[in-house]
Amino acid sequence: MQNHFPLWKNLLILAVLVLGIVYSLPNLYGDDPSVQISVSDATDITELQLTQIEGTLIDADITAKAVEVEGSKVLARFNNTNDQMRAADLWRNSLGNRYIVALNLAPATPEWLRALGAKPMYLGLDLRGGVHFLLEVDMGAAIKQAEERYNNDVRLALRTAKIRYKSVTFDNGAIKVVLRDEHDKLAAIAMVDDEFRKLNLKVDETQSVIYLSISEQEIKEIKKFALAQNITTLRNRVNELGVSEPVIQQQGDNRIVVQLPGVQDTAQAKEILGTTATLEYRKVDTEHDVQRAVNGRIPAGSSLYYERDSKAPVLLKRRVIITGDEIVDASSGLDQNGSPSVNITLNGIGAKKMGKFTKDNIGQPMAVVFIEQKSTTIMVNGKKVRRKEKIEEVISVATVRDAFSKRFQTTGLDSPQEARKLSLLLRAGALAAPVDIVEERTVGPSLGQDNINKGMLSVLVGFVLVLVFMAVYYKIFGLIANLALTFNLVVIVAVLSMLQATLTLPGIAGIVLTVGMAVDANVLIFERIKEELRNRNSPQTSIYLGYEKAFATIFDANITTLLVALVLFGFGTGSIKGFAITLAIGILTSMFTAILGSRMMINWIYGSRQRIDKLSI
Repeated sequence: MQNHFPLWKNLLILAVLVLGIVYSLPNLYGDDPSVQISVSDATDITELQLTQIEGTLIDADITAKAVEVEGSKVLARFNNTNDQMRAADLWRNSLGNRYIVALNLAPATPEWLRALGAKPMYLGLDLRGGVHFLLEVDMGAAIKQAEERYNNDVRLALRTAKIRYKSVTFDNGAIKVVLRDEHDKLAAIAMVDDEFRKLNLKVDETQSVIYLSISEQEIKEIKKFALAQNITTLRNRVNELGVSEPVIQQQGDNRIVVQLPGVQDTAQAKEILGTTATLEYRKVDTEHDVQRAVNGRIPAGSSLYYERDSKAPVLLKRRVIITGDEIVDASSGLDQNGSPSVNITLNGIGAKKMGKFTKDNIGQPMAVVFIEQKSTTIMVNGKKVRRKEKIEEVISVATVRDAFSKRFQTTGLDSPQEARKLSLLLRAGALAAPVDIVEERTVGPSLGQDNINKGMLSVLVGFVLVLVFMAVYYKIFGLIANLALTFNLVVIVAVLSMLQATLTLPGIAGIVLTVGMAVDANVLIFERIKEELRNRNSPQTSIYLGYEKAFATIFDANITTLLVALVLFGFGTGSIKGFAITLAIGILTSMFTAILGSRMMINWIYGSRQRIDKLSI
């Protein structure tokens, strides 16, 4: 018959409706104020530790809504923010440095829904609250690091090629290489042409001297790499903080936007994002007198450092054995003496370098240099001025007793907190260049809730107006369209929840637009049915032709809009992408509900009737 769906198609539509209801339900339950407790060394929580954590609450007469254990983390849910803040302060004071205590907002989804994998949508910064940082990458420092790296590489290449030279130094932004004679000069030129093609070569015709400088193209590549590497590193650090759906994106040529929805501990986030900390392993210079270096006579190829605790001077070779860039994993712990330490794992290149060095230098001292770059704000003439500070300290000097390469331990840290912080930074990767936080904004939860209320009000008003118009103008067919529109909204929310998408205000705008787009398809179908009735076709035939002939127009209109949404998603950033995602999902679901959903309901009402005198349209 014309207006009957096969059983499988009815079952498919009903299955989509049931799944839509189930996976959209978690969004109705809201969030619980929570505190997350994790062990710094990522070991699983034991029964004894859990008893200690729960006992602190009992002693303070604080009632937790629930305490859940997931491996190395404990999530405690509370009924209000006052209990949440009190519990967090108590745990920070009583549990010690081995635990990380962080404020959180946990979805209040019932257990049976969580068992089905149903989760609520993430809410963006404008809805949930959180912090917004604008970071500026120090491109000058990135170029300086590249110059120092090339300086060391040129010196090493000359030695490897057995080319005699007097000195390799910086001179007016270029690497000045002074050779022994004209023969060495020609050999050095050939070596540079072969191994350092990215450097500009300038030859002094009167002396045995060549100058090497970084080309403009290479400078652009260095800046591009520094920005990309910093974005990757910051994303890794944010993942360590456990933030859901952060926004980390490039802005301009040297800035990065970081948005952390739901973060309440802004001090910790600011410290982790803005800190540049790494390690360098260097050989101790035992050939020269340290006191002469302290008096200003530092030998060539060496640098003067000071130990962290004793402030004793240490003379180190400038050549770096390995840096933090070659560390692939790091975890904090305790050494055999119970002192804070960091367990380090190197990549293949770093392991090879460390293995060769330790094999050739058994019995020789090696130092670990801790390097940290900070930006502090000071008042100068009534204005805030950012001052950059670079801290370089020797945290450990130890004698190489045996050859090692891939895994080893670094000690000499002040506290477990510092070991934990350093391991986090090393694990997340080193920043290619220092960053400064030039702007910081905090969006409070109350403002976020206000945005949610206004956004939901706009959806509700638009939705109700459409429902009233359709019911009045198209009668029973209008009510069917209203049910299909409700079905469409449920499916949109379910799809966004299943994809774990982030809902923002522009996303809500996309949903509001989808409401209009969804009912538009039904208007086209119903007007076509009315036209077929005017052409004296039977009601059953009019229904059939109305859906069949309107399909091409609906498909064309929705596909063109979908293409626009895809373009917005491809070329837009941030909020534009959020709008494009909800619009695209809404277009696809509206075609399903408007064409198949409403047709199924009309078939149920009119499809089985043998005689129809009039359609309520």
